[in-house]
Amino acid sequence: MPPHRDELQAAAAIAAAAVPLPQVDDPAQSPFSGPFPNALAMQAEALAAHRVVLLGESTHGTAEFYHARAALTAQLVARHGFRIVAVEADWPDAAAVDRHVRGRPAQPAETPGEAFTRFPVWMWRNLEVARFIRWLHAHNAALAPAQRAGFFGLDIYSLRASIAAVLAYLDSIDPEAARTARERYACLEPWGRDPARYGRAVLQGTHEDCEDAVIGQLQELLDKRLAYARAGHEDYLDAAQNARLVASAERYYRVMYHGSDDSWNLRDTHMFETLVQLLHAHGPDSRAVVWAHNSHIGDASHTEMGTVHGQLNIGQLCRESFGDDAALVGFSTYAGTVAAASWWDGQMEIKTVRPGRPDSYEHLFHQAGHAQCWLDLRGARGGALDDVRTALLPPRQERFIGVIYRPETELQSHYARAELPRQFDAMLWFDHTRAVPALPASPAPGAPETWPSGL
Repeated sequence: MPPHRDELQAAAAIAAAAVPLPQVDDPAQSPFSGPFPNALAMQAEALAAHRVVLLGESTHGTAEFYHARAALTAQLVARHGFRIVAVEADWPDAAAVDRHVRGRPAQPAETPGEAFTRFPVWMWRNLEVARFIRWLHAHNAALAPAQRAGFFGLDIYSLRASIAAVLAYLDSIDPEAARTARERYACLEPWGRDPARYGRAVLQGTHEDCEDAVIGQLQELLDKRLAYARAGHEDYLDAAQNARLVASAERYYRVMYHGSDDSWNLRDTHMFETLVQLLHAHGPDSRAVVWAHNSHIGDASHTEMGTVHGQLNIGQLCRESFGDDAALVGFSTYAGTVAAASWWDGQMEIKTVRPGRPDSYEHLFHQAGHAQCWLDLRGARGGALDDVRTALLPPRQERFIGVIYRPETELQSHYARAELPRQFDAMLWFDHTRAVPALPASPAPGAPETWPSGL
């Protein structure tokens, strides 16, 4: 069936307005040298005018997405003073890496090499992230501690690890408070390895909820912030965030059985509030780069997520709170390979990404003919930028691939309708992409640890 005239016009508008980018560097090269990162410098300059820059991905397992985020972030950190890199990852894992990149001592029982070993391991324990962590460590080494950029987790899934972190902190600073905390957190102890069972038990009435206990523990930590922070401000902030996470996670596992929309909203609200806490803790001039999936980064109110399911996300909340000080950048692809699993807790596989559907935005970008490009979606500047925004406003299908990819049910599992120019401020496009190179969860016996410092 020949393309519809509107489709041809939209593809032509993309082709005219997009900024072509050169080939991504060979994987053996550093992500911060060569023609591709240099070509992104102009885009980084424009993004630097914002307080919060959110960089997305349409899959959790595509090398080019990680590579480009690292290159853009390096520009924003090195040249524009961004000191917060906040990622869709567990706070305790990211905290171990943060201590490494900022040259701070590890907490008791904390080993940076053991970070990001929970499913999906490849999402953060991969070659592209390891290179960025190595670069960030080297960049920070030349700076005073107050000027160093940190690496932080926004997500909500580390209930057990966060409880352990709070207890370890209190053991070191206030043993009596640690005993009280153990009593409070004992309510959750039977469910530490499988917190979803906690929510089911509460729903079925076989176990009382632990809400008062975890909120009481958080409140006590906050009440003592002045006394505790005198012994180490950064360590206190880490413990307080872990206590917040425990409170959010307890509620998350209770509401997940009431519906996926409620749990989604709670999770994204937690991630947004964590971002706000980071900005507040680092002062009024602080600025942040966020790495997360397009489903979190793009404004949900202009997608089927928001209009049909009532879901919100970080991008929407940032726009509502920061206005034009937030920049939302989507990343997408037409075809290639991706690192993903077939089910939760399944093995990582290298899967073939099907070509974008004919009724999708991915298909329009493919028809535009650019192998790699940057497209400003904001319009209001006249000429080609206004034309492309107008051409892309009619809702179309958009692909979302997470840590699970099921190509056999792709339309039902991975597509949703969206209004792209309202969802994002810009799109970074790669027509054909490859799976991100994963690192092993642990080194072979006798081999040196390669994450994150020994690569």
